Amino acid sequence: MMTTFDRYSQLRKNGEIRLMPGIKLDKKHSDYYEIYRSGFTRLDILSNKYYGSPGYWWLILLANPEHGSMEFEIPNNSEIRIPYPLDETLNEYTTKINNHNNLY
Repeated sequence: MMTTFDRYSQLRKNGEIRLMPGIKLDKKHSDYYEIYRSGFTRLDILSNKYYGSPGYWWLILLANPEHGSMEFEIPNNSEIRIPYPLDETLNEYTTKINNHNNLY
C-alpha cells in the first residue's frame, strides 16, 4: 500500500501550518497531458491513473496555475499537465518549499 505524502510537513512551525507559498512546478519531457472535460474529468482519478493514488490531485493543480486554484475553475476542454514521474515531482515540490522557508 502506497503511503500518502504529507504536503504540509514543511509548512508546520510551532504547531501551526503556515500559508502555502505560490510555487510553480517545472515542465518535464516526461509529463503527461489530458484534456479536461467538465463534469467527467476529476483530478483525483487522474492522480490515481498516473501515480497509483488519488491523493496527489494537488500536484496536478499546482502544475496548472493558469486554471486557478480550485478544480471547478478549470475550463472545459483545457489541456492539463500531469507532472511525471511522481518521485521527481515530489522532490521538486519539497525543494521549492524548503527554499521558500529558508528565505522567509
